[in-house]
Amino acid sequence: MTGQDIVSVYEAMVGITDQMLAAATENDWDRVVQLEQQCNACVRQLKASGDGQPLAGQERVRKANAIRRMLASDRQIRDLTQPWMTRLSAMMNNNATERRIARAYGI
Repeated sequence: MTGQDIVSVYEAMVGITDQMLAAATENDWDRVVQLEQQCNACVRQLKASGDGQPLAGQERVRKANAIRRMLASDRQIRDLTQPWMTRLSAMMNNNATERRIARAYGI
């Protein structure tokens, strides 16, 4: 892959993470998972291409900007998912407690 190709993949990942943020905002978690798989495919593509090569000039700037944008979206997605994960954890703990009580008292 050329430097331009690499930057294009990073910029495609920005689009995917923006879509993930929109889906998370709409509580469309199935869509978030689908988009995450697309993002993972891009990561595999970069790894296979040997993305370790240094970029110069504008390509380096564009790659850095893409990474910053992805991190910003990721932070917002985590802000949206954290309350949901906390509620899920509480529900799981409540179910486990109910099962232990039921076993202890033979219910």
